[in-house]
Amino acid sequence: MIDNKAKYTEKIKEEAKRLGFLSCGVSKADFLEAEAPRLETWLNKNMHGEMRYMENHFDKRLDPRKLVDDSKSVVSLLLNYYPEQTQTESTFKLSKYAYGTDYHFVIKDKLKALLHFIQDEIGEVGGRAFVDSAPVLDKAWAAKSGLGWIGKHSNLLTQKVGSFYFIAELIIDLELVYDTAVTDHCGSCTACIDACPTQAITPHVVDGSKCISYFTIELKENIPSQFKGKFDDWMFGCDVCQDVCPWNRFSKPHNEPLFNPHPELLEMTKADWEEITQDTFSAVFKKSAVKRTKFKGLKRNINFLKD
Repeated sequence: MIDNKAKYTEKIKEEAKRLGFLSCGVSKADFLEAEAPRLETWLNKNMHGEMRYMENHFDKRLDPRKLVDDSKSVVSLLLNYYPEQTQTESTFKLSKYAYGTDYHFVIKDKLKALLHFIQDEIGEVGGRAFVDSAPVLDKAWAAKSGLGWIGKHSNLLTQKVGSFYFIAELIIDLELVYDTAVTDHCGSCTACIDACPTQAITPHVVDGSKCISYFTIELKENIPSQFKGKFDDWMFGCDVCQDVCPWNRFSKPHNEPLFNPHPELLEMTKADWEEITQDTFSAVFKKSAVKRTKFKGLKRNINFLKD
């Protein structure tokens, strides 16, 4: 059985690489003991703002066995989204992860392909694919699976490729060989904390209720006026804490065509964004994650950034 576990683990990791994933790690499906008090404190301090859904399924967030019956392994996967080209200078900014096709669609297809491969190659394996769409603590599982460490900006970090990647999981009822966590390499660096335009970061904790990404994507009401002038021209999401991180010097462009932006997006100036119409929004963001905020939400964000 030991040999089979090692063989199956190797097969899964090889197929993940073939499907274009940056890396793949495996951990035992178990209760996330260290995360429980952290999550509870974060919620009690109301750092989730209006994201009330974060209060739901507390037990499921911490124990994958409550999500997938008889689950044995959490297979964590990273998919690079770092773009080759970025937006023109001095324009309203969009988080890099939202340049191309919505990652939910792209990754879900790859995960389904990986699950089918496992079932074809290994036999009757039950499981579910997760892409930021269920109560799963992605970063905690990825760290437990040895794919990186949680940086001070609370994102997963790796020495070789930084942090510009998506995290996804397969939770399956198959025992595999489990990876071990890596050590933290943030040291005394506080670049992300110092650079955050809204002071939302303390070591390893982001106060979601102060984060620009929260205001521009999750918040449905008006953005609080005390944050006027503090958004550093971000109209959807924010990459500041990642952009200033020294480890992201090692980010390399992705090779996923679906993540390439609509050509118009990279050239649009502030004036173009201010004059954006519903038709242009629909064309530029046809299958984009930006649709989450809708045309009305993006206009609200742009208006908030205007002097």
